[in-house]
Amino acid sequence: MATSTECTTNIMTFLIEIFRVGLGNLALHKLRTFLTSLGIILGVAAVIVVVSMGEGNKRAALKDIEALGATNIIVRSSKPAMAQGGGQARSLIVYYGLGRRDFRRIDAAFSGEAMVVPLKATGGEVRRGGERVISQAFGTTPEFKKVANLRIASRGRYLTQEDLLNNSPVAVIGHEVARKFFRLDDPIGSSILIDEVVFTVVGVLEPIGFAGGAGAAQLDRDLNKDVHIPITTAGERFGDLLVRRESGSFSGEEIELSEIYINTKSTDEVILAADRAKRIVEVDHPGMRDVELIVPWELLENAKRSMLVWNIMLVAIAAISLLVGGIGIMNIMLASITERTREIGIRRAMGATRKHIVLQFLVETGSLSAVGGVIGILLGIGTSLGLRSVVPWLLSLSFFRGAFDSDLQIHPVVTLWSIVVSFIVAAGVGLIFGIYPAIIASRKDPIVALRHD
Repeated sequence: MATSTECTTNIMTFLIEIFRVGLGNLALHKLRTFLTSLGIILGVAAVIVVVSMGEGNKRAALKDIEALGATNIIVRSSKPAMAQGGGQARSLIVYYGLGRRDFRRIDAAFSGEAMVVPLKATGGEVRRGGERVISQAFGTTPEFKKVANLRIASRGRYLTQEDLLNNSPVAVIGHEVARKFFRLDDPIGSSILIDEVVFTVVGVLEPIGFAGGAGAAQLDRDLNKDVHIPITTAGERFGDLLVRRESGSFSGEEIELSEIYINTKSTDEVILAADRAKRIVEVDHPGMRDVELIVPWELLENAKRSMLVWNIMLVAIAAISLLVGGIGIMNIMLASITERTREIGIRRAMGATRKHIVLQFLVETGSLSAVGGVIGILLGIGTSLGLRSVVPWLLSLSFFRGAFDSDLQIHPVVTLWSIVVSFIVAAGVGLIFGIYPAIIASRKDPIVALRHD
């Protein structure tokens, strides 16, 4: 009677022989093997590239929204629809939005629970010498730096309490304003004009990542072009009236405060705090017609759900390539059975069972899928990483110039789960689509197979 060790050795020898024969048959037709695996290779690569693009876009969008502050609630003045445009009047002054009384109520309601910071839009034009920039000056307090996650460049500083107490004519400018006005000069200590009032630059903000992204879309402006001045200086020098002149007419907007930031201590408090802030604001603004509430945490959660659905759809589309690859493997293996009918007959005549034949063909299809999966993974990772440099190069070509946004950036992120899942699916597709040809091969009559020419 054979011992357990001998049985194990026999099984191992059998499996090794099956793999040797199966891989040997694939090696005899290298080009056909490669072309058969091509569907799997492209399918796996497509899944990895699509997921990496989706993941990169998702992280960029979430970063944009997080930059607004996941613990922030932004109450913003919004011009009512009836006040838009101004009709045929050559001059129009509209009063709307948040008032100082709204700020006092919110500040009192959240005292000790959250940090409340006001912003006041002021000034109609920012310039230096003969250069102008589309920008907006905001009066605010030193706390805004923390609330809005702002960072100051290596030199300079942000606004201080002393600036507020002294109504100092100092300004902290955004990265784009500094780049426009001070290409070769040091901005610190230099002067800029807001309308006709001279301000000394004391700091420059580091680039804010969500410029032009989801965060900027929510605020309707590029924060890299903002200019921050003490809110007390804004009130003293400019008052509450914003005047804009164009085409021989002027329009004015009288707004006490543009935005109020409410910075809660944790994301757990955000939703309740937002409801509370809304009830407070609705006292003077019934129906919220001239005020809107922006809750980045809600935007973040909605974005995550939307990106998940989008990723599932993209992966499903890419998975069609794997399905096509599986069908290709099955077709080739069915054709291969006809070519190898005599070989199957010889193996059966020499004692090979149906199980042996099935295992041989499954080894071949499984190997095709596994090797194709590995090559597809390498191709997918290489393509994903290469897109970072290839896309900017393509956009620089004259053929594509102007057709796409020159600032378009792609930051694909290769995820481990996409690699693992695509490989498992590829191997599974090969085995599933190889079962039918393997069963067909095993059922051939040995005598008929030997007579096959």
